[in-house]
Amino acid sequence: MSGVLNIPVLNTSQTDFEAQFHARLHWSGDTDDAIEARVADIIAAVRADGDAAVLAFTHQFDSLQAPTMRDLEITQGEMRAAYEGLPIDQREALTDAAGRIRSYHEAQKAANGQSWQYLDAEGNLLGQKVTPLDRVGIYVPGGKAAYPSSLLMNAIPAHVAGVDEIVMVVPTPWGEKNALVLAAAYVAGVTKAYTIGGAQAVAALAYGTETIPKVDKITGPGNAYVASAKRRVFGQVGIDMIAGPSEILVLADGSTPADWVAMDLFSQAEHDELAQSILLTPDADYAQAVLAAMTRLLPSMPRAAIIERSLNDRGLVVITRDMAQACDISNRIAPEHLEVSSAQPHDWEPLLKHAGALFLGAYTSESLGDYCAGPNHVLPTSGTARFSSPLGVYDFQKRSSLIEVSVEGAQVLGRIAQTLAMGEGLQAHAQSAAMRLKK
Repeated sequence: MSGVLNIPVLNTSQTDFEAQFHARLHWSGDTDDAIEARVADIIAAVRADGDAAVLAFTHQFDSLQAPTMRDLEITQGEMRAAYEGLPIDQREALTDAAGRIRSYHEAQKAANGQSWQYLDAEGNLLGQKVTPLDRVGIYVPGGKAAYPSSLLMNAIPAHVAGVDEIVMVVPTPWGEKNALVLAAAYVAGVTKAYTIGGAQAVAALAYGTETIPKVDKITGPGNAYVASAKRRVFGQVGIDMIAGPSEILVLADGSTPADWVAMDLFSQAEHDELAQSILLTPDADYAQAVLAAMTRLLPSMPRAAIIERSLNDRGLVVITRDMAQACDISNRIAPEHLEVSSAQPHDWEPLLKHAGALFLGAYTSESLGDYCAGPNHVLPTSGTARFSSPLGVYDFQKRSSLIEVSVEGAQVLGRIAQTLAMGEGLQAHAQSAAMRLKK
């Protein structure tokens, strides 16, 4: 250690300010190929061998030899014992900190996406500031078909959120522009648009070019190349999700006309051959009626070949013990679209925890949600509804924490922070807090 600091000092009036500024802030997202390959091997091994692989890697990397996974578990008893064994000042500091963090996040939960703040007992101002992103990129599919509905579902929430600049990219094979897509862009408030698509469009939005501005977030569905590109640029920009093939799951008690349910299942199968359509019902006769309706109606569908391939490869009908069991199975699947095709849909809705969107009752076809009901049709797929949500205004906003500590508050918070910082061995943190304490 030399003891000499060599921190760059920049000035915005410098002619080379931007270059130096970006060079200083530059962070490479490139990952070592060997690390990538090793991580892939580890993931594959854990997926294949489960606990045995976890135990082996724990021994290899952490030098921790454990006969079983139970030996790696930290029990509630151990946690409580550790807490009770702390010095009184650390225990109280930890409890106070946890309480304050909990209070803040309870308020955040109730804030419903708006900026908010409050004063605590010591007069400290705590809160959250919600602001929109500056610029977003909207990818609109335009290969096999045009999707103005997708444009609306992506651009309108961005506009409502207050995003200043919405940049649309849409492939136009052979230069054929779809008038409905362009009209939708106008209605939705798109500010810039380019007729490009694929991975190259995603890269242009993420990194910027001489013509296309760099955005803060990219949303919208696409093919496998688009999905792969979004995955690779994540971190450089935000993304909405990596969308998989479309899915529909229908929970049916047998009260809805079979033809209606058959067509609802078709509505997702016609997207592409990989789409998945599932029917869950406790009524075996009704299941047969739906299958018969599908057989009868299929020849009349313009996209019959795609529907047939999708249903044959990925379609599924499940007869359940009752509707409650059907709900349990649905939760395990966590579908993108979930129709509760029942005479009493609200009896079953409380049992359903995981779905991108729920469509309640016989008259609520999934197609209405795709186009005009109001809720967003950009939904989590491939089981990710277990932890993901539909696209919405909140996807185009970010939240900044607000903290303003009073003189009195610094006396309370300072002692808590000082104690915890010393416990972590971070003396500068501790002294920074202690300097505000009254002598």
